[in-house]
Amino acid sequence: MTEVVSCIDVSVRRGTRLLLDSITWQVESDERWVVMGPNGAGKTTLMQIIATRMFPTTGDVRILGEQLGGFDLAELRPLVGWASSALALDIPPGESVSDVVLTGAWAVTGRWRERYDSIDDERTARLLAAWGIDQLANRTFGTLSEGERKRTLIARALMANPELLILDEPGAGLDLGGREDLVDRLRLLASDPRSPAQVLVTHHVEEIPAGFTHVLLLRAGQIVAQGPFDSTMTAAHLSECFGLPIRLTRIGDRLAAQRSD
Repeated sequence: MTEVVSCIDVSVRRGTRLLLDSITWQVESDERWVVMGPNGAGKTTLMQIIATRMFPTTGDVRILGEQLGGFDLAELRPLVGWASSALALDIPPGESVSDVVLTGAWAVTGRWRERYDSIDDERTARLLAAWGIDQLANRTFGTLSEGERKRTLIARALMANPELLILDEPGAGLDLGGREDLVDRLRLLASDPRSPAQVLVTHHVEEIPAGFTHVLLLRAGQIVAQGPFDSTMTAAHLSECFGLPIRLTRIGDRLAAQRSD
């Protein structure tokens, strides 16, 4: 398989704070990674780096074989699909849902002078249907519910047929029905061998779809554990990561976690 992400001894410092501390991590093209950790663990910082939105203070980062800082970001970004609440803040609230997805082809927010072909319109229509938002095509982004926004951002992230898909807390803010609908759609995406390498950030094991293959656990900017899903997503590792005793339960092909007395 092809290496999609390579982080070697990566650190990020802001003043006296060390947001990431000597992170070494690789993602292959056929892998689906879950990234977990408490608030302030460095998850968002790491995602911004592999999404080419931030540079590390020290260390070596390669995305799709290119060294971060050594290539034109405008050429690479369409190959990295990024669905994040941070990106949602950059999208004009008056932009139509169809245009939010369409502009993902160029990794821009808002229609400007870029040109699109009929094949782009066709792909937009397919993605809107696949993520259950085709009936919202003419609605404006600012009028969507949280679940509708999440699905729109994922469809947008897939628009350019990326080689890496980053899903930064896609389940945050969703009600039970919205979460379960999203998890099932993500399960189908993870199980499709044609899908890109995927990195899913979440706070809750209940939001992890079946089909994810690897886990990265972070705490205070450092790696607690990383590796194959079954051997890494354990009660012992989660307890160390979150700093309290955790009991992990498997329910079918999903997990649930709670504090252990």
